[in-house]
Amino acid sequence: MLKLKKIKNNQLTISSIKTKITSVPFQDPPKTGFLTLEKIDLLIIQIETKEGVIGTGHLHPLAGGLKTIEMCINEMLKPLIIGETIEDIPYLWSKMWKATFIQGRMGITVMAMSAIDIALWDCYGRTKNLPLWKIWKGVDKELPVYGSGCYRGLGHDGMIEKAEKYVQSGFKSIKMQVAHCFNNEEDISNVRDMRQALGNDIGIMIDVNQGWTVEETIKVSKEIEKYNPEWLEEPVMADDYEGYEKICNSTSIAIVTGENNFTHHDLLPFMKGKKINILQPDIMRGGYTNLIYTANLANQYGIKIAPHMFPELSIHIVASIENPSWLEYMGWYDHLWQQPLKPENGMLRLTNRPGHGMDFKSEICTF
Repeated sequence: MLKLKKIKNNQLTISSIKTKITSVPFQDPPKTGFLTLEKIDLLIIQIETKEGVIGTGHLHPLAGGLKTIEMCINEMLKPLIIGETIEDIPYLWSKMWKATFIQGRMGITVMAMSAIDIALWDCYGRTKNLPLWKIWKGVDKELPVYGSGCYRGLGHDGMIEKAEKYVQSGFKSIKMQVAHCFNNEEDISNVRDMRQALGNDIGIMIDVNQGWTVEETIKVSKEIEKYNPEWLEEPVMADDYEGYEKICNSTSIAIVTGENNFTHHDLLPFMKGKKINILQPDIMRGGYTNLIYTANLANQYGIKIAPHMFPELSIHIVASIENPSWLEYMGWYDHLWQQPLKPENGMLRLTNRPGHGMDFKSEICTF
């Protein structure tokens, strides 16, 4: 998938893999309308080489399963990785993929692989004393980010208030939610009123979180086209490829999806269909290695990449690929980092910190 330049150092052997499950309160609990989230439940993984370099990765799957993922790491993947070197991370990704093919290809095993992969790349970058975007020949520039988290659970007024705060702080685009808590008529009214409140110069993304049928999507899309949304996100179930094609053929609104699809294998039907112009792969569902591979593959089909969440990690990829789109910011983890990465005027700036450059506060990441 990726080729690394060999580091001639016999101390790069992986000597330790540790995992930790922790739970930390949200500063501003998200009101998604279909999930109750009061705490940030994290699985943190720490990989150390013989020369003492440590890399970290983490997962936040939202709907549980952390103990199961942790067991998968310790039972199925850790024995494959201990004793290997960090010189060829794509090889290690493939090794894990092949070894878990019977049990995996989606779900738990891929999430477990992704946590390891993120930690491996962090370790590699720290060994080289370089940020990942430099290792991947990225470009040092400000990157656009939209303000996400205008949650449907805030209600009509609350969504608009949250969006207005984003705009006041310099964001050029925001994302609101529809479905689940609202009927179709209410959704249409909410989009109309959001556009009226923000004016015509602010981009409005609309997230359905798989809450509609194909027929509903076609119906509502016709009604909201006049409000010029930036995109309509994940209107139907992630694997309804035929449904997405019907939707794309019925509306002028850009349809985006991908956060709940696993690796390029699961996203390839969207690429081949050539109906969706922006895909949103999630780093928890393939890690750095596969997300970069997916981005490069999508580029061959003329498709852009707007990674789902985790902008602190995904920024390295967006800076390094030929087909970047947006980064997504909700600020969920700002209070967890030693040095949070925060947008200014709707833009995120790369840092020169080695690896992915993100360290949890000691009280969170003490093993």
